[in-house]
Amino acid sequence: MKKIVVLLSLMLIYSCKKEVKEKIETVTITSNELKETVAFLASDALQGRDTGSQGIEEAATYIENQFKTLGVKPYFKTYKDPFKVDSLNAYNVVGVIKGNDQELQKEYIIIGAHYDHIGISKKVVANDSIANGANDNAAGTSSVIAIAKYFAAKKNNKRSLLFVLFSAEEKGLLGSMHLAKKLKAQNVNLYTMVNLEMIGVPFIDRDYTAFITGYEKSNMAEKLNNYLDANVIGFSEIAKKYNLFTHSDNYPFYKEFNLPCHTISSCDLSNYDYYHHVDDEADKLDYNHMANLINTILPGIEKMSNTPTKEIILNP
Repeated sequence: MKKIVVLLSLMLIYSCKKEVKEKIETVTITSNELKETVAFLASDALQGRDTGSQGIEEAATYIENQFKTLGVKPYFKTYKDPFKVDSLNAYNVVGVIKGNDQELQKEYIIIGAHYDHIGISKKVVANDSIANGANDNAAGTSSVIAIAKYFAAKKNNKRSLLFVLFSAEEKGLLGSMHLAKKLKAQNVNLYTMVNLEMIGVPFIDRDYTAFITGYEKSNMAEKLNNYLDANVIGFSEIAKKYNLFTHSDNYPFYKEFNLPCHTISSCDLSNYDYYHHVDDEADKLDYNHMANLINTILPGIEKMSNTPTKEIILNP
């Protein structure tokens, strides 16, 4: 009888471990969690998240609390990476999930997005002057948090992952410039940087889901599509025409490290009418599209974090 009890206990433990493992292996980002984050960040209460404002302070605290809840550790002594914009205090929010391989953990991949916006707009529409910045870039911010959730649960990344939410992007990429110089001075072994910007609406006339800025500068798009076995990341003529590669937080890292650093987006200004507009509100976004995009590219980022060698390289 005692042997049967022991056997049943072992079977129960095995079953529980298997159930936990299955739950971890099937982490899925939902449209509701993305919507909840965007709704908070793009609410009128945060007054457009202008750098140095009370609203962006609340946004930074929100992101910190999300990282704490997920078990994402601060990369520096605290989550906040402070810098100055003239006389204003500004903060990037930086979390890390260390890699689980003794050697590859020394290499870093940055997953980033900016969480600031332009604050109160001079263009008043229907008595509304708050530029809420839902697509630009609460959408990207929500996705970085969601990707952090995925890797915090799975813990299967061999390389270390930095999750960075930048401030003062709208002031001229100042937050990313500050951090890129800081990490370069610290001799951080950066592999690549993936930035998420304006992913809140889908294309209706493309054979891909999102484009990558600076498409021709590296093989990142090709590698991601190979990892995903699908044509997910494409080339945007409009993005090239307006040189969007230099207009988001990937660019300072490209300049400092001379490595593949790109922005993934599903909006090249041809499919959204509310850029820097007071109507860039949370209810304008397609959260099913956002969840689909993030869940689709996650295995590609996962593969990127685990390849034995650095497969993503600049083109000659």
